[in-house]
Amino acid sequence: MKKQPIRTRRARRANVRGGAANGNGLVGLERDLNRWMDRRVPEVVRKLGRGIREGYDVHTEDGLDLAGRHAINEVLDDMLAVLFPGVYATEKVDTGHLDFFLNDKLRHISFRLSILIRNVFKYRCLRRSCRACTCEERAEEALRRLIVELPGIRAVLLEDIRAAYDGDPAAKSIDEIVLSYPYVEAVATHRIAHLLYSLDVPIIPRIMSERAHGRTGIDIHPGAKIGPRFFIDHGTGVVIGETTTIGRNVKLYQGVTLGALSFPLDKRGNPIKGIKRHPDIEDDVVIYANATILGGHTRIGRGAVIGGNTWITSSVPAGARIYTER
Repeated sequence: MKKQPIRTRRARRANVRGGAANGNGLVGLERDLNRWMDRRVPEVVRKLGRGIREGYDVHTEDGLDLAGRHAINEVLDDMLAVLFPGVYATEKVDTGHLDFFLNDKLRHISFRLSILIRNVFKYRCLRRSCRACTCEERAEEALRRLIVELPGIRAVLLEDIRAAYDGDPAAKSIDEIVLSYPYVEAVATHRIAHLLYSLDVPIIPRIMSERAHGRTGIDIHPGAKIGPRFFIDHGTGVVIGETTTIGRNVKLYQGVTLGALSFPLDKRGNPIKGIKRHPDIEDDVVIYANATILGGHTRIGRGAVIGGNTWITSSVPAGARIYTER
């Protein structure tokens, strides 16, 4: 058997000295790093602080910080749970305790959302230097309007879900759609966010819609006006712009874009805001996968069918069938 080399006392001492040297080296690096931070970090802090104080920060006392965004998402989850307790509630809700559950949730939503809405109104007033601010009154009005409109929002969503069941041969039941189709969350979120948007509540509607976008892959601007019995099949990659209007009983497939053409610019070369930029889709229209429809003057007439992979920048008459040439 091969003999193992015998470590001499001198070699062991050398190893100990090497380990000590490595330890001293780490201590030295930490000391150098601390000295560097003492010299440089105060300047970095000064520059960041100046930029935050002078720039478009969201850290003012009455502004909306990151915790506010998380709070909005939590309130949105509570509203979804009120609309569909069996899907979005974090606990099992039986019919015997349903009224208690709804009452508790609505009170919780009201207290939290009233503060968030007040904060975003006051934040906008700070940015605009408003002198006759009625933030408290406007926030309370918006909150009350949202709460009383929730039953109506649910009723429209039930029409949307029925349209999905009627229009998708793969759907085996209403429950399957509510529990598994991503478009349900996207459209439910949109109908909440759109109401707040129509009440001129800033920031919050966009945070809600972008949360749904991130979770479902469906991007609906809260400004878009969408009628009942709306169905997005599959959903991934759908984009619906701010000034889009969609009528009753409209069906979209994945990848559809209802977008804008190039934006008109002001004298400074900046896009002009507040103008009609996106198309109008009338009742009973079907738009197949990856179709792109652009422009604020573009109107798709009632009952039209738009084929997949089409590019449309002008109006289509009622009942038309538009397909790409083979």
